[in-house]
Amino acid sequence: MSWLVTGGAGYIGSHVVQALRRADMDTVVLDDLSTGFADFVPADVPFVRGTLLDAELVATTLREHEVHGVIHIAGYKYAGVSVQRPFHTYEQNVTAMLTLLSAMQQQGIDKFVFSSSAATYGTPDVDQVTEQTPTSPESPYGESKLIGEWLLRDAATAHGLLHTSLRYFNVVGSGEDRLFDASPHNLFPLVFDMLYKGRTPRINGDDYPTPDGTCVRDYVHVSDLAVSHVAAARRLDAGQEVEPVYNLGSGDGSSVREIMDTIRSVTGIDFTPEIHPRRAGDPARIVATGDLAARDLDWQMRHSLEQMVSSAWSARRAAGDDYPA
Repeated sequence: MSWLVTGGAGYIGSHVVQALRRADMDTVVLDDLSTGFADFVPADVPFVRGTLLDAELVATTLREHEVHGVIHIAGYKYAGVSVQRPFHTYEQNVTAMLTLLSAMQQQGIDKFVFSSSAATYGTPDVDQVTEQTPTSPESPYGESKLIGEWLLRDAATAHGLLHTSLRYFNVVGSGEDRLFDASPHNLFPLVFDMLYKGRTPRINGDDYPTPDGTCVRDYVHVSDLAVSHVAAARRLDAGQEVEPVYNLGSGDGSSVREIMDTIRSVTGIDFTPEIHPRRAGDPARIVATGDLAARDLDWQMRHSLEQMVSSAWSARRAAGDDYPA
């Protein structure tokens, strides 16, 4: 019996696979490698290359690998770009999930851990986001993740699916040098790539109503995130009660200037960020509490900001010129 990790060749998914292996839980990976890397999958973990839109492949994978639960991380994750590519976003995040859930239902698989997103909240008007904060997504990406949560709710009502959704914010760091974040839209890889190429990073807006004038965001280490995915899977395996949604947040957050200062210190590269105007729609602060996940899913902030930066920078340097531009 094994857990299927969709998107297990990606940045977050590969860390979840490693955490499952450390917990002695059998794992199989399904990934189309649109953003993932085959090298991220350990040699002793079965790897199926393909898309969740291929219903026959999904059904065969579930059956042949005796899957009894799914951790669903695969998807199109670029919120900003999703505004220009709504159909693609819904196909990858909603249609694909429907195909997966249908195949699971047909084979009697009833455990599901969903990689949701803070994008379901949109721009919350609160100092600290909780699971009770109203959802108001502002992009097709955020909407698709909320629809995914609704699908799980309805599958539970109709078929008894046991499920939980993990909403997380800015995932950073690395648990191993070979596992790096290659997203062209995330702050850490953007800044590292600029430094690696001898360019100057930028800050978009330094006149926000925050302690240092720059935006405050919630940053969590990818390895801490992975631990809670495993805890959720174990809880479902044990038949223990879970909440439908958990936030994985730090509770306090860090400002963009703090991030830049820490990057300067860790890398030893002396730079002064260029200050550019605010980007439209960027809220001053988005920070979440992780109290419920701490209670149920072994969630805690095990890494300091300096450790988040240093581990991510080490993985970026290890990738060298092989890092995707």
